[in-house]
Amino acid sequence: MMKYEEQIRAYFDDPAKQRELVAAVCRLVSVRSVKEEAQPGMPFGEGPARALDEALKLCDELGFATRNHDGYVGTAELNDKDTILHILAHMDVVGEGKGWDTDPYGPVEKDGVLYGRGVADDKGPAVAALFAMKCVKDLGLPLNHSARMILGTDEESGSEDIAHYYATEPYAKYTFSPDADFPVINIEKGHYHPDFGSTWAKSEVLPRVTGLKGGFRTNVVPPESQVLVVGVSAADLEAAAQQTAAETGATFTLEAAEEGTLILCAGKNAHAANPDGGNNAITALLTLLDRLPLADCGSTAAIKSMHTLFPHGDTRGEALGIAQADELSGPLTLNLALMTLDETGFSAKFDVRFPICANEDNCKKACEASFAARGITVTGDGDMTSVHHTDANSPFVRTLLACYENYTGVKDAKPLAIGGGTYVHDIPGGVAFGCELPGADPRMHGPNERIPVADLVLSCKIFAQAIAELCG
Repeated sequence: MMKYEEQIRAYFDDPAKQRELVAAVCRLVSVRSVKEEAQPGMPFGEGPARALDEALKLCDELGFATRNHDGYVGTAELNDKDTILHILAHMDVVGEGKGWDTDPYGPVEKDGVLYGRGVADDKGPAVAALFAMKCVKDLGLPLNHSARMILGTDEESGSEDIAHYYATEPYAKYTFSPDADFPVINIEKGHYHPDFGSTWAKSEVLPRVTGLKGGFRTNVVPPESQVLVVGVSAADLEAAAQQTAAETGATFTLEAAEEGTLILCAGKNAHAANPDGGNNAITALLTLLDRLPLADCGSTAAIKSMHTLFPHGDTRGEALGIAQADELSGPLTLNLALMTLDETGFSAKFDVRFPICANEDNCKKACEASFAARGITVTGDGDMTSVHHTDANSPFVRTLLACYENYTGVKDAKPLAIGGGTYVHDIPGGVAFGCELPGADPRMHGPNERIPVADLVLSCKIFAQAIAELCG
């Protein structure tokens, strides 16, 4: 048993304390805090500003000294000693979308599970960390240093809030963000997502492709695509469509058009950080087009080049010549996210998440060489961002892992490497730490976002122990 563990467990096992926790989460979730147009003193709109105000009121009520930093972030101090720990959480949320069984901003608890937009991302975890700070304060645990909660308002749309804050404030020795997974995320892969394409003279040969489009966001595996093929009937394409559907798992719908056939392709969306979980509708469509007897012209050459460089199912960049992996951070992943084509050219964009071993030579330059060999040029920003890596053997990471293991009973927990990015990606030595437990499904960014109350309570205990260990 860790020092103070018995007191921390007893504090949060109190049903009254758990009801306070749930009420505080619901209070913040009730504020719709989706980014809007900036207003004076509200850099990300009225919703995030109101949520920040409400969160700071809660912090005041819990007994913490607070400050609003120009509407970008709010801070709450555990005590008046020097600050050694920053805890980063955020009050903004993504839009509610459709498909909810409950009011996304009328949070409810059903069978021990909280539902509402923000209960898991990130208002619930923020409150869990605040209550952990309150626990340490109420128990009078001896501390040599302070912890500071930093409540942001722009995590979902670019993290300008944190950039504004750290432009004038120093980093802390330790920083964690309760906005991801347990046990600890210590590696976040780098990103590489250039725009590229080519042009050609318009042609009148038949059959040919005259228009193609697919994808809607760089960081999403495209679930839909479509193409117009002129000079060929739907009946003539049926056999090839069935064969490609069987090979790719995608669904093709053929519709007669005035000059030919419109082909609609349906795949499955997924986050670009985990492209194996989706079914890319653009690469599936390229597979079908590559096997059609298209006439020799610019659009046909572009389609065949794209199919060669981005074959369906190649989520590692093998064909592009950039596949690589290392033991710490895993493999490079690739998602062909966007593509449009017309009579005189095409443009496209992919999303690569690269491991520690990647560099400009074996990633960016290798990719550009593959493009150049097929007459494709990079047309937009093709720079590589940096990998975020905090040493798994650092005292900080080891302490967080020990706290997680102690309260979950998990033995020999290992830190995680992810393709996504968190609030700490640009913060030296930072890690993501909770609140999502292994195997949980918070339905983040989707309808019916949820989190079990028991998971929030467990997170409170883990966070309180971490604060006591790091600041003691």
